[in-house]
Amino acid sequence: MSILVTGGAGYIGSHMVLALLDAGEKVVVVDNLSTGFRSAVPPPAILIEGNVGDQDLVRRVVGEHDVRAIIHFAGSIVVPDSVADPLGYYLNNTSNSRNLIEVAVKTGVKAFIFSSTAAVYGNPQEIPVKETAELRPVSPYGTSKLMTELMLADTAFAHDFRYVALRYFNVAGADPKGRTGQSTPRATHLIKVACETALGKRASMDVFGTDYPTADGTCIRDYIHVTDLVAAHMVALKHLLAGGKSDVFNCGYSSGYSVLQVIDAVTRASGGAFPVKLAPRRPGDAEAIVADSSKIRSQLGWEPRLADLDLIVNHALAWERSLKA
Repeated sequence: MSILVTGGAGYIGSHMVLALLDAGEKVVVVDNLSTGFRSAVPPPAILIEGNVGDQDLVRRVVGEHDVRAIIHFAGSIVVPDSVADPLGYYLNNTSNSRNLIEVAVKTGVKAFIFSSTAAVYGNPQEIPVKETAELRPVSPYGTSKLMTELMLADTAFAHDFRYVALRYFNVAGADPKGRTGQSTPRATHLIKVACETALGKRASMDVFGTDYPTADGTCIRDYIHVTDLVAAHMVALKHLLAGGKSDVFNCGYSSGYSVLQVIDAVTRASGGAFPVKLAPRRPGDAEAIVADSSKIRSQLGWEPRLADLDLIVNHALAWERSLKA
């Protein structure tokens, strides 16, 4: 039996594939390679190039590889792009997820893990934000993910099907062993962009908005090491395969850092300042969002081991140095 990882050639997905292989699981990946890399999928994992919304393809993969669980990463993730192209995001994130869920139900795959996002909360009224907070996304990206969460809940109610939706906060860092990391060209992740700028791969970087009601005027986010995030998926998978009920969990550290604090951390790690430009706010950006992660810690026993901004930055910088300019 095997685990199907959609988007397994991408940033987070490739870390998931490594963790599953390290745990002795058989892994099959479906990825259209629009942002992922064939080289990011190590053997003996099997890579099948294709779209997760292609039901015939996914049905064939499930049958041929005896899939017992699906971990769904494939999707679009850039908030400003979703504002400019909402229909593209509803197609790639919502419609394709709907097709994938239907195949899971019809082929008897009962365990499904979905990569959701803190963007479903929008600008939360209380910080740290709990899973029970009102869901008010402020971008099509967040709405597209919330719509998939709603489909999962309705499907689990109607069928013999269970899911865990993990609401990611800001994922960063790279595999501590240097096996994979964030490789996507023109990535928008803050730590990735800052590391590229520090190494001279970008002429400069922008800080979008300096007039937010925060201590230094820049946005605050909860940064989680990608390896700890993958560990959250592993405990969620164990929960579902043991017959655990469907649920939703935040994935963050319950501590936030501003954009300028992150830039300071990259400056320390790289050993010198780099060009930073101040720019207007971007549409769809929340001012501050930090996770209350007590639920996943208490209910699934998740124990993050890399909860340190300087460590996250150092791993990201080491990976960036390993890539060709």
